Amino acid sequence: MTQKRRKKTAGRIDWRRQDPNYAREKAKYGHPVPSREFLLQCIKDLGVPTAWQELADRLGMEEEDDREAVRRRLKAMERDGSLLRNRRGGYVPVGKQDLVRGRVTAHPDGFGFLIPDEGGNDLFLSAREMRRVFHGDRLVARVVGEDRRGRREGAVVEVLERNTHRVVGRFFREAGAAFVVPDNKRIVHNLVIPGEEVGEAQPGQIVVADILEQPTLRNPPIGRIVEVLGDHMAPGMEIDVAARSYELPCEWPEAVEEEISGLGAKVTPAAKRGREDLRELPLVTIDGADSRDFDDAVYCEAKPKGWRLLVAIADVAHYVQPGTALDQEAINRGNSVYFPERVIPMLPEVLSNGLCSINPGVDRLCMVADMYINQEGKLLRSRFFEGLMRSHARLTYDEVAAMLLERDPATRKRHAHVVPHVEELHRLYQVLRKARLKRGAIDFDTTETRIVFGDERKIDRIVPVERNDAHKLIEECMISANVAAARFLSRHKMPALYRVHDGPKSEKIEDLHTFLGELGLKLRGGDKPQAQDYARLLESIQDRPDAHLIQTVLLRSMSQAVYTPDNAGHFGLALDQYAHFTSPIRRYPDLLVHRAIRHVLRNSKRKKAQAFSYSHTDMQKFGEQCSMTERRADEATRDAEDWLKCEFMMDKVGEVYDGIISSVTSFGIFVELRDIFVEGLVHITALKNDYYHFEAHGHRLIGERTHKIYRLGDAIRVKVVRVDLDERKIDFELAEAAPEAPAAPAEKKRKRRRGGRKRGGHSSQRNKKRSTS
Repeated sequence: MTQKRRKKTAGRIDWRRQDPNYAREKAKYGHPVPSREFLLQCIKDLGVPTAWQELADRLGMEEEDDREAVRRRLKAMERDGSLLRNRRGGYVPVGKQDLVRGRVTAHPDGFGFLIPDEGGNDLFLSAREMRRVFHGDRLVARVVGEDRRGRREGAVVEVLERNTHRVVGRFFREAGAAFVVPDNKRIVHNLVIPGEEVGEAQPGQIVVADILEQPTLRNPPIGRIVEVLGDHMAPGMEIDVAARSYELPCEWPEAVEEEISGLGAKVTPAAKRGREDLRELPLVTIDGADSRDFDDAVYCEAKPKGWRLLVAIADVAHYVQPGTALDQEAINRGNSVYFPERVIPMLPEVLSNGLCSINPGVDRLCMVADMYINQEGKLLRSRFFEGLMRSHARLTYDEVAAMLLERDPATRKRHAHVVPHVEELHRLYQVLRKARLKRGAIDFDTTETRIVFGDERKIDRIVPVERNDAHKLIEECMISANVAAARFLSRHKMPALYRVHDGPKSEKIEDLHTFLGELGLKLRGGDKPQAQDYARLLESIQDRPDAHLIQTVLLRSMSQAVYTPDNAGHFGLALDQYAHFTSPIRRYPDLLVHRAIRHVLRNSKRKKAQAFSYSHTDMQKFGEQCSMTERRADEATRDAEDWLKCEFMMDKVGEVYDGIISSVTSFGIFVELRDIFVEGLVHITALKNDYYHFEAHGHRLIGERTHKIYRLGDAIRVKVVRVDLDERKIDFELAEAAPEAPAAPAEKKRKRRRGGRKRGGHSSQRNKKRSTS
């Protein structure tokens, strides 16, 4: 053997024997290559940046196809952010050299934060670093130190994935330069449009522009106008703008249209075979009067020591197979997006309103959670099976309330064949409700609203949505099914997505204890309170005049719920295990849960987890994607609603309203108008005759000289002075001299006198409520 040959073969690894994931790779691919985990460990073991050729040599890859497969896998790992390639072509594991990978969250004021994939504290990105990236980009950054506020500060090393490829905004032409100002305020770059790329756009119009060149440290992004949406105030423009601003997929790809072209309106005989037949069981759907898709049905019967509850969910997994164009588009969308009077569905209408909608009197495929619940509301046992059902009634919440609470004779007569079962559901609900209170689930008394439109899609009014026992009954049934699904998946050790709601972060708890202490209240549990501690405090303040204030502060201390394969429980519901099972028509995580359950049902015990199509790593990626699309949908719908509310208030400038302070910041107070449910800002500069200091822990502004306090939850009277549709902002000012407010404690007065004058800062973002479900 020559010296060159000896050097090349020295230290070679028999990767087929040493790779613990070889069996998985072989099952997936006819010609397996080393797994990602093994490649990453090899590079870590070598301890130096390693070129792909060197790694291929070490693994004994001599065939050109094998070497190319390793190179492609390393490139994919580079795109994912698992590896970083230096200028000499050597791969380095991210995590070395103080490198952090994650996704960018931009602030309208120009700076941003990198949210690490691995968790931990965010990395601050200065306005200069943000010049080269957009909100939502994935990148690797290097920790370069701390800023003057003590936050870890980062510098962009490499952009892994661009999130923004198209923007929507107003087109302008000034001093010979053409540009688009993005409607999404988290996109702080104006898009430069070369003269030949302007098309038919006229100044002031709303346009859509593709990004031709992404921003760099020195150059702004460059784009091309591809669509003119129309004039600024055209009816329905708010949804078109929001959908395009947040890049919500609205059109079905041609490949999807081809896949669904063969689907009919009825379930085929072949699809019905091998399923438990539930068509004679009086399952019913209970939804809103304006609902168009029905993906869950329920049935309840009394047993000697409790109840049998069936929750039947449309079997979306039968129609949406992994790896298809339909499945890929469902992943891209992540969830259906519900705008006022318009829906962008996750699945095409032939499924969402057809084969997967449990319409009354027609055969439907379903996945069923069959549960036995005792008289204390405890889920004793459950099983899952693939079923064939037929809904016996399409009930609305109002009809069920009339049937159960008002005992309306006409409604009960119309649905006489299902009344006994619905009454049994109500009896079960009352037991489940007691069990919910006993375990300490948190119930915040928040007001949901609905926009009512008049002519030309203009807001006529905004009305509160009242929840009755029918809403809560269905909610408890769905929670029970979700718990049963989480237990089933955990018991069978299946990779899956769980709906996880962490407890509040320590810094939030510290501020909360300070706030409650000033009111003479205490939250039990110390630094780690449990849901029961929140629930007890909420119950104890019900009769207090400041109950709304306290509840709001408690709600804002909560974390946001996410999708993750790590089953850490749901804090708000006080549950150890929780997964979303009940809406696969409109949420991709539910579809993944159905696939995992189906895999267990159809495979022997020995092959359950090992032969499943997805790994824990796959589920981590799905969790990140679905959490992102959920946030994207929330932001898009909020943006459209803010547009509509601004439009609604444009002819009300100068009018005076009563309101409630809904948020307090360093730059002013947000006020929600009573009975109108529209929010605007009284800027700190509009609080005249004094300098005001912001106390974050007390959620208040305090006057330096007058000691007047503007506090979260206070009643206030304001006048509308400005409405800006472009910025989605409504400005108020105090309508009259504010009533004498309570003074601050004496010790704090002395401290402020010694502290000198200080003006409040300005920002364009208000605090956001956190979703806990």
